[in-house]
Amino acid sequence: MTHEAAKEKLGEFAASQALSLGVELELQLLSTHHYDMAPYAPDMLALLKNAKVPGSIVPEVTASMIEISTGICQDAQDAYEQLSVTRDALVKAADRLNITLAGGGTHPFQQWHQQRIYDKPRFKEMTALYGYLTKQFTIFGQHVHVGCPSADDALMMLHRLSRYIPHFIALSASSPFVQGQDTAFDSARLNSVFAFPLSGRAPFALHWEDFERYFDKMAATGVIHSMKDFYWDIRPKPEFGTVEVRVFDTPLSIDRAAQLAAYVQALGAWFLSEQPFEPSEDDYLVYTYNRFQACRFGLDGTYVDPVSSEQHSLREHIALTLQKISSYAPANGSNALQDLKQVLGPQGNDACWLRERYAKVQQLPEVVRQASLRFSGRG
Repeated sequence: MTHEAAKEKLGEFAASQALSLGVELELQLLSTHHYDMAPYAPDMLALLKNAKVPGSIVPEVTASMIEISTGICQDAQDAYEQLSVTRDALVKAADRLNITLAGGGTHPFQQWHQQRIYDKPRFKEMTALYGYLTKQFTIFGQHVHVGCPSADDALMMLHRLSRYIPHFIALSASSPFVQGQDTAFDSARLNSVFAFPLSGRAPFALHWEDFERYFDKMAATGVIHSMKDFYWDIRPKPEFGTVEVRVFDTPLSIDRAAQLAAYVQALGAWFLSEQPFEPSEDDYLVYTYNRFQACRFGLDGTYVDPVSSEQHSLREHIALTLQKISSYAPANGSNALQDLKQVLGPQGNDACWLRERYAKVQQLPEVVRQASLRFSGRG
């Protein structure tokens, strides 16, 4: 591919309103008989073809998954209201098909080899390239887009947010069970993402021309053709004018999804207002270690400050950060941040909720049933 063709693929960065939000949720489609996954995405999409929802409803890589997204949101309350409308439309359609839906970063006992690839050219290309990893990608994440007024602002936002990747993982973790086993991870989902060769962190670039040069070089190798080929934890989304945070597990409720979006927005508002630190390559010295700690131990993990080398518990570091940024949250985001603080207390994150339910009932299908009631707002 020539450099010119590569630039056409990357495209211009479309400026957007600073700190506007967009939320995407990947969801599980479940049988109401045994609460294993059910390949009903084509049927759901057919039923919802003309649904009046604020964002979109689209297929995902396997047929037991579906993805919903909001339109452009001003704050967490706006995101919650948009997600509520779409969630209710999904629940109504699922009832007609005698299936149900749930959040969670993994399905606790599905077998990857039983999944069907959704009939879409991109997903078939993924299968040809990645083999069994594509079916193992039956995992579920929340993506949060935050608006940036310029391309350079987006790169600065990306690298500042990178310090808080462990926060996002620990707060959203909801994937302790895989293939019927407790993995001892709060977020086992990200282990599947890390298996892809173009996953992990973005390259360090603070100016869009430098990022374009990187993209052009990668495209010239033939390894990538568009931004979709990068599975980074955070990546710029030029056509939307956003930075997209991709490490969140899908929460068990849309309430938590809105709270996590509020956290990203408040961090972004703090960055824009105070310019609290200059990102550097050294920020990434302990990036993978901090990421692992959050995946493995959740809120009980260790956070190593990349600048001072001081060690904190993640729970403590998140509490300090929430205290620091709460005044920067929009009025309609403050309540969501206050609710998010509850995760730091005895109730813990969604991984804790799932483990507590399993300890009581000792049956994973029953845990999934209860999770589906929680997502639908019926539990």
